[in-house]
Amino acid sequence: MASNLTMNELKSQVKAGKVDTVLVCAVDMQGRLMGKRFTAAHFLQSAWEETHCCNYLLATDLEMATPSGYASTSWQHGYGDYTMKPDLSTLRPVPWLEGTVMVLCDLMDHRTHEDVPHSPRAILKKQQARLAGLGYECMAATELEFFLFEKSYDQIRKEQWRDLQTFSGYNEDYHILQTTKEEHVMRPLRNHLLAAGVPVENSKGEAEAGQEELNIRYAEAMATADHHTIAKHATKEIAMLHGHSASFLAKWHHSKVGSSSHVHQSLWKNGKPAFHDASDKLGMSQLMKHYVAGLIRYAPDYTYFLAPYINSYKRFQKGTFAPTRTVWSVDNRTAGFRLCGEGTKGVRIECRIGGSDLNPYLAIAAQIAAGIKGIEEKLELSAPFSGDAYDGSSGLVPHTLRDAREAMMQSKMLREAMGDWVIDHYGRAAEWEIEEFDRVVTDYEVARGFEKA
Repeated sequence: MASNLTMNELKSQVKAGKVDTVLVCAVDMQGRLMGKRFTAAHFLQSAWEETHCCNYLLATDLEMATPSGYASTSWQHGYGDYTMKPDLSTLRPVPWLEGTVMVLCDLMDHRTHEDVPHSPRAILKKQQARLAGLGYECMAATELEFFLFEKSYDQIRKEQWRDLQTFSGYNEDYHILQTTKEEHVMRPLRNHLLAAGVPVENSKGEAEAGQEELNIRYAEAMATADHHTIAKHATKEIAMLHGHSASFLAKWHHSKVGSSSHVHQSLWKNGKPAFHDASDKLGMSQLMKHYVAGLIRYAPDYTYFLAPYINSYKRFQKGTFAPTRTVWSVDNRTAGFRLCGEGTKGVRIECRIGGSDLNPYLAIAAQIAAGIKGIEEKLELSAPFSGDAYDGSSGLVPHTLRDAREAMMQSKMLREAMGDWVIDHYGRAAEWEIEEFDRVVTDYEVARGFEKA
């Protein structure tokens, strides 16, 4: 695997004519890369220090609309600037684009140069700092599930997203023959990401026709979120460059299983796994038990950060491997939280609630906040659930975006951990998604009631 670039290495590559473009990128609320394409010469001259962007980038929806109701920016406030401060430790090649490298930025107030509090990287940095104050570091890994479609994004859009066809015609979970049909996209994806310094371990077919999963090696929380975001972006671009499309919509069809983004996490101290206790039956330290109890107790509070859209909640269906209850269990894929690596130093907890549409910075930050609260309150962890969690009787995952938004807005834990400003900001984002959906008449409603109502 290639390592990230140093500035001296970039200068040498630019001088040699190997690099001419630098993508200077920030992460928006939706977890997408937004920014500018700089000529490499200008980046090296001055933009490596900072550039600017409109502050509406953290107050838009998926369509880049500019809804009212945000305290941070608005038409009334004139939509000013944020400073984009390149994090040079993230400088890396973009091998699937000729002569191109990328750097991720922190968003800052352009007057005070302090982090914009509701920016995804700042939210995660704050929770990492809280954890560091307790003497711990969060190590995490995310799984990316998505569907690959035969046609390009432009073709599908022109055809109004109808008659969508995936590459394969039947369930391809772990299926080598089926995934060979998609290997002309997946092989360059794996290899290009490795060359970009993203530690890909493997890809595999998932439990539906045309569904793939990409697994990336665990790292500290910020690096994991960076890797996730870059990998998701690369998946779309590489599929597009091959004339196809990839979708991270949580549930693209009611008869198909959804796409998840499971989050694995553990705490470390002084380079050693703090979740492990060899004397415990399952290898779980007391610290881990408190942390996991916090994850479970406050799961409804932070579900919005795992499932941010109306569509996200269509995924939570019985018998689809998407959990409906926030119980924990040992190596049980029907539960919201699965204990992995029991009895070993690799013991960790996997949150299975999140969909492929989540923003990894927000999802990991919210879980760290809940885990810290579990540690602070010394919450007791219940016995692990055994059996089919779909038939359980407690701990329901919020059923709709409305329910999840209300739980987030009323969460004392999240407001203490992230601040009222952040929660109110994302509360408005959720509210706007609901308002936009509520005003639309769907195909389902017309077909169901046009004649019969």
